[in-house]
Amino acid sequence: MLSLTGEEAGKDVGLYAYQVVDRTGSPVYGRLEAENEEAVVDRLRQMGYIVVEVGAVTPSIFRVAFRSRRKVAVGDLALFSRQLAAMLGAGIPLTRGLFTLARQITNPALRDAVEDAARNVEGGMSFGDALAAHPHVFPSLYVSMVRAGEVGGTLEEVLNRLAEQLERDKALRDQIRSATFYPTVVVCFAILVLLGMMFFIVPIFMKFFPAGMTLPLPTRIIIAVSNSLRHWWFLWFLGTGATVFGIRAYLRSPAGSRTWDHVKFRLPVFGPLVHRAVIARFCRTFATLLAGGIPVLQALETAGPASGNTLVAEAVSAAGERIQEGKSIAAPLAESGVFPPMVIEMINVGEESGNVPSLLTRVADFYEAEVAALSKGLAAMIEPILIIFVGCLVGVMVISLYLPIFLVVTSVGR
Repeated sequence: MLSLTGEEAGKDVGLYAYQVVDRTGSPVYGRLEAENEEAVVDRLRQMGYIVVEVGAVTPSIFRVAFRSRRKVAVGDLALFSRQLAAMLGAGIPLTRGLFTLARQITNPALRDAVEDAARNVEGGMSFGDALAAHPHVFPSLYVSMVRAGEVGGTLEEVLNRLAEQLERDKALRDQIRSATFYPTVVVCFAILVLLGMMFFIVPIFMKFFPAGMTLPLPTRIIIAVSNSLRHWWFLWFLGTGATVFGIRAYLRSPAGSRTWDHVKFRLPVFGPLVHRAVIARFCRTFATLLAGGIPVLQALETAGPASGNTLVAEAVSAAGERIQEGKSIAAPLAESGVFPPMVIEMINVGEESGNVPSLLTRVADFYEAEVAALSKGLAAMIEPILIIFVGCLVGVMVISLYLPIFLVVTSVGR
């Protein structure tokens, strides 16, 4: 199945089946995602095919419902790249290598994409265009590098470089995930403890309170919340679901995504970790693209969104416009205020010496090492804070429940 990339991939598109004739006169069949049939015909003609027939395909309800869940892990894509590079190095033809790997891949989404790419390559399509047919499996970075490797005759080397890039990116993501796992577990545990006390402990304590007694304000608040949760739990459920849905919808919007990326950089504990991880990912991606023979503007256009941060993507996009006007790479990036001085200085030195990829790789290594060090120390730093937080939460609950009993005992003693 062939799919449009870039801005068209984010629009409301449909699925179309097509039949075309390649340059050798052989028929080629496939599917393509596009806005309409005209876009399908235009795209196929740009690829050098003679269009015979195009028709809309109605996907099944099951496929529509579960399509977003079929994701490909970075590790699976890295392993596929390593294996395909090894096959090409052993002299195995590309099509045969793709069909062989497709039978071995366990991830359904990646297996289907590789099988479809193998059929398209066998039908005369270039490997880069065949991978571009699956933008949800093969990112723009991957497709751009493969196309450059095809043109330069260095596809094996490019695949090995892509595998290394993906493996490092996976290691970086794993470090951030491990740093945030412990705080997430503790917060979820605190919420479960709070809900358990509201549903089961508070009703028991309410039986010990004398009728007609004026309860302290903290106790009244806890009893009101407990009654609300026990009797109107469905409203809490709907309200929580609506809130989560609204927040996620806002964060997916351009304004929300930019705001959240801005906030992440300024978080008191996680901000430096996130910032260094984003910069490391950008430098590594930019260096990989430049080393693979991708032009500077195209490399920036791919590396910006690949960083995973809207602020960096916007800064890189603005820098690309300035570079087209004749500016250097370092100057517009420095004006954005997003990149650390060391990154700017290394890019500046690299431009003067003509060795930007090598210096960017050193910068990425440095920041990845810092992310690893911060991740290891983060749990030790956050652990006492989280323990105090949970202790205060439970302590406030217990004191609020026992406070009326204390008052009763004190009044009886008097």
